[in-house]
Amino acid sequence: MHLANLLLRPGKFNSAVTTIVEAPEQTRLMTAPSHVIRPLVPADAPCPAPIPRRIALLNVKFSPNLGDGLLCECLEKELAHALPGCEVMSVDLAGRQAYPSGHGRGRGMVMALLERCPAVLRRLAAWAILRLLLAIRLHRHFRAGLAGAEIVVLGGGNLFTDADLNFPMKIAGALAQARRSRLPVAVYAIGVSKRWSPHGAKLFIRALRRSRLVWACVRDQGSSDSWRAHFQDHPVRPANIAVDPGVLASLHYPRATRGTGTRIGLCITDPLAVRYHSDGSSGGNLDAWYPEALRSLVQQGFEVALFTNGSPEDREYLYRHFHAWIRYAKGPVALAPSFATPADLAGFVSGCDAIIGHRMHACIAAYSFGVPAVGLRWDVKLDSFFQLSGRTTHMIDPAVEAPTHLGRRTAAAIADRPDPAPLIARARADVATLAAMLRRHAKAVA
Repeated sequence: MHLANLLLRPGKFNSAVTTIVEAPEQTRLMTAPSHVIRPLVPADAPCPAPIPRRIALLNVKFSPNLGDGLLCECLEKELAHALPGCEVMSVDLAGRQAYPSGHGRGRGMVMALLERCPAVLRRLAAWAILRLLLAIRLHRHFRAGLAGAEIVVLGGGNLFTDADLNFPMKIAGALAQARRSRLPVAVYAIGVSKRWSPHGAKLFIRALRRSRLVWACVRDQGSSDSWRAHFQDHPVRPANIAVDPGVLASLHYPRATRGTGTRIGLCITDPLAVRYHSDGSSGGNLDAWYPEALRSLVQQGFEVALFTNGSPEDREYLYRHFHAWIRYAKGPVALAPSFATPADLAGFVSGCDAIIGHRMHACIAAYSFGVPAVGLRWDVKLDSFFQLSGRTTHMIDPAVEAPTHLGRRTAAAIADRPDPAPLIARARADVATLAAMLRRHAKAVA
């Protein structure tokens, strides 16, 4: 998360680890076609190495954006499925230990303040706060979280980004603990941004150079290009590409029952958040774009449910505007309840006939369940997924395309329903490859 989260989060200074051990009844939740979930390796195949007893995943599982939790839970469950008896733990890079309830109120105000700060002052403040957070809380959290692990997996998610030095400093601190514990490290299905600050680049490069990096995979071609550009002059191994584990959502969450009407889920993102994480132009006209787009959907004959992925600034923005938007739409529009867990988000998405939004993992979860998604362009990571899934014709740039087109564009996406089975199979094969690599490189623990 970014600096605003650090300033406002009332954390307790204790370490925590989340443990997930996959139960045999997990298979009842698998809703993908049967050919997708066939074993990737024959049951009688020779075992190359013993199964690790404990794997630590470094991620942001308990971010208020439940899309992060969704992809982390999918990776946890799929690894546990591929490595029976292995304890798969998530160690949140921000030191969180549970999905937040009401966490981060007022964060949007702080983000707005940060947006107005001079770049030099902003980074200096971020560095000071993160140094303090690492010293009084996160070092102890990482030490406790990695205790007893035999190997560390960093990923997935958009972790190799540099917003106010947040991830460079946290990842450097976590990998320093892995090095002290003499643990091998794998990087898996991460997003890598093009632009890092000089200080952020130095932290990332030094952290990976000093680690015992045994495997590296990024989640899309754009991230692969960025990885190569950042590390080509340094002794850091090249990265392969693995499908984002969020594609496995339909294997690990039950599908909701759909109603009789055609329900569209419109995922609302605060324009401030869009500007904060993009070039700034994408969020400029959303205040006017959203209500017109909503009316376009109603005029197309759709029922609409407004929702967010859980980020507090998105929720606050939606709550400020939904009464006026519903009156303006003049049709069947409802406010979806807030979600407490990734399972809630997945259940809602799977029960819709289409999803529209900026948030990547709302679109990824929809794709996994075979629900058409219309992506709202803002960040290259969303373009990358739509390209990977062959759905680029169903992206809209709100800065360019009139909101009155949204109803027609959504109808076209519904008529062109995706077939997620091939990409789900590829994602399972990628995790199986990761599991085999973990067996070969895991540190032996007496």
